[in-house]
Amino acid sequence: MKRILPIALALFVVLGMSYSAEAKKRYVFGGGPAGGTFQVVANAVQVYDPIKDNPDFSIKAQSSGGSTENLRTVNAGRVQFGTVYAGEVYLGRNGMMTGDPNKYDNIRVMGYLFGAPAQLVVRKGAGINTTKDLVGKKVGVGNAGSGAFANCERFFTHLGVWDKIERNAMGYDDAAQAFGNEQLDAFWLLTNAPAGAVMMAAQTNDIDLINVAADAEASGYFEKYPYFGKVTIPAGTYRGVDHDTPSFSDSALLVTNASVDADHVYELMKAIWSDAGLKHMVEQKKSFDVMSVKDGLLGVNPAATPLHPGAERFWKEMGVLK
Repeated sequence: MKRILPIALALFVVLGMSYSAEAKKRYVFGGGPAGGTFQVVANAVQVYDPIKDNPDFSIKAQSSGGSTENLRTVNAGRVQFGTVYAGEVYLGRNGMMTGDPNKYDNIRVMGYLFGAPAQLVVRKGAGINTTKDLVGKKVGVGNAGSGAFANCERFFTHLGVWDKIERNAMGYDDAAQAFGNEQLDAFWLLTNAPAGAVMMAAQTNDIDLINVAADAEASGYFEKYPYFGKVTIPAGTYRGVDHDTPSFSDSALLVTNASVDADHVYELMKAIWSDAGLKHMVEQKKSFDVMSVKDGLLGVNPAATPLHPGAERFWKEMGVLK
């Protein structure tokens, strides 16, 4: 009997630990390619103590191709959270993705993270002054599967230059390195500014930014894709670029699969959009200072891109959603 009691107690402890481990839900957060802000978002969420210590669920950051890949994997439930551009959420839900008529209707929006302006980097004095001057040039067009790539294809196709350039699909850091080695004449980004890859390129090259807003305006791009906002990248954002650069911006949204537990979505949002959570995000990347409760649904139309019930509960409690 004396031997049985310790064995039974040990078995109880092991079973209890096993049950506790199984009870804790494990979620994957789809990030992005190296050098991109999407991966910073995923990593920031994963390491934040109130989320790490949550007794009900855990978050594991996982790199990805970016927005387009995240749209598909979150929709399919292969990952449960991710960052996706508002334009792709809208186009994907309505079967309007370039070359992809599928409808991604399991996507639910949680909130607005940051604006992502288009940035087209060239060498100063290279004679590339508009997007159409890229004809015949070698251009980094973003990582395959990323929102940057999808938006570059959409914009360049609209302008009639997509099939007239030498396209190089690569992540931002790789593009900056290739640009520095003179293997590229230009590279495209769709991310918040300042972007680390552009800062890297500016260390070894005299760079300039193209006024893509002027090209979009003249070609009717804004009429065709009205979800873009017009923005300006201020002079001095990058070394050597001493002029304001008009551009257009998409909104990066935190999204989840429709089937994810509403209480878990609510708890995650309560952690991230708390005062301490927002401070944590800014500590990971200074440009996250645009995140706020007040602007938590900036660029989000719940009628067109539905909110997750957990997010709806949170934003109603915050007084943002009526």
